[in-house]
Amino acid sequence: MKGTKIFVVILIILILIAGGLLVLKMFNNNDVQEANTNSTNEEIEEEPIAIKEPKTLSGDSRPIAVMIDNNINAMPQAGLLEADIIYEIIVEGGESRLMLILQDKDLDKIGPIRSARHYFLDYALENDAIYVHYGWSPQAQSDIASLGVNNINGIYESSTDFWRVSDKYAPHNAVTSTDAILEIANREGYRTWKNKDNVLNYVVDEVELEDGETVNTITIPYSAGNVVKYEYDEDLKEYVRYSRGEKQVDWDTGKTVTTKNIIIEKARNSTLDDGSGKGRQTLDNIKELDGYYITNGKAIEITCDKTSRSGQTVYRDLEGNEINVNDGKTFIQICPIDADITIEE
Repeated sequence: MKGTKIFVVILIILILIAGGLLVLKMFNNNDVQEANTNSTNEEIEEEPIAIKEPKTLSGDSRPIAVMIDNNINAMPQAGLLEADIIYEIIVEGGESRLMLILQDKDLDKIGPIRSARHYFLDYALENDAIYVHYGWSPQAQSDIASLGVNNINGIYESSTDFWRVSDKYAPHNAVTSTDAILEIANREGYRTWKNKDNVLNYVVDEVELEDGETVNTITIPYSAGNVVKYEYDEDLKEYVRYSRGEKQVDWDTGKTVTTKNIIIEKARNSTLDDGSGKGRQTLDNIKELDGYYITNGKAIEITCDKTSRSGQTVYRDLEGNEINVNDGKTFIQICPIDADITIEE
């Protein structure tokens, strides 16, 4: 009987030992699995999978050039506040049109948009821009085809991409958005990254034209009824823009249009002998033109040298050095050669 009790005790001890060993093995297995899991996670963190991102880095996107109506019935316009460069050039009837250069912008409304004129192509091309317009002159249509200009004509697009608004009347009320422009550009297979450097030599350090003439007011008459004026705001260190005696403001926000830089170029324009009787203009601009660079309340005389329609204009001081341009919006006023420009202290 005593031997039986001893056997039972030994058996219980053996069972307990076996159970302990089994539990220990289970813990060890869990530790190994956890270690393997941690090791795998660490490898993923150390060597992440490369993901190819779309080409959306700031500065790489191709600019868009948009023709903007500058008739009194088109004002105020949308997009002037956000544009990097704005060209203003004479058209028929003593009117002028604007062309906005926009890069890396997200705008719900740009306009009113008007038709193309052939000499505006020269400045869309030098900026490597996709050219956006609403209709075209026969000369612009021909040149767009012969020069291979990537263009978007809103007349041929859907009413969801280009539409007319009700608070202005036709033809001064066609608008679009940057999303619509980029969607059409992708559909057309246009390149959407830029191939050229900036036309203007922008610099980080503030440009002060120490030897320049003090300028607080600039007046540029495109015609008797179409006069542009700028007045310097010393607090902003920018020029406030006026057109036809009215301060220019944004269409939706009412915010005043100002600019950091003004470049004036004097080019000879003349009426085309195209038999249309519409008085459409042409421009003698592929050459060296005289002009001014104005910024921070000072002005200097410059030359503006453009050697081909797609070639970039080089802006130089009278000593032949390419000018540095302050970071910020630039209005480029390409005005009639005989315009009575006044620059006042």
